[in-house]
Amino acid sequence: MRAIRVASAALLGLTALTLTAPAAQAKGEDNITPFGFSVLPSTIAAGGQVSLRIDRDGGCKGPAVVTSAVFDTVTIPPKQQHATAVVDWDAKPGATYKVTFTCDHVSGHTDLTIAGGRTPTHHPVPDPLYPTRGAHAGAGGSLGDFDLKEIGLGAALIAGSIGAAYRLSRKRTADDGG
Repeated sequence: MRAIRVASAALLGLTALTLTAPAAQAKGEDNITPFGFSVLPSTIAAGGQVSLRIDRDGGCKGPAVVTSAVFDTVTIPPKQQHATAVVDWDAKPGATYKVTFTCDHVSGHTDLTIAGGRTPTHHPVPDPLYPTRGAHAGAGGSLGDFDLKEIGLGAALIAGSIGAAYRLSRKRTADDGG
């Protein structure tokens, strides 16, 4: 019985640690926000396109405003989770720029690093990083493989497990004298 209690406590502690890990990744007290945010990729060449993402499940309900010295201000509308920005062509290679996400009067920031080396001489047209809608898909056989033999075997295994657990618990109770 003690082993079960110890295992339960360890599992509960591990779960709590896992759920609090994202909050522990924030850099400094002023960077903790009720919503998550990211810039992808975090290192890019001057003139490149970055994706600005915000987690709406974490508490950002209004428009999210994203600012940086290396691209124009971008507003992510309330029902969207991402937008794109084009990094300025005159961004200094090797430099790190702060990108600030503000939503519902709460701000947090992350870094964007400009890759070193030569910048391209042409100005490519940026492609969208994320589609606006998902793929059209059907049920795909969710009921097509309905097999009574497998369901019967599964039910028998479950019933056998419950019966064995009941019998062992009754035997333990009889051995304890209760």
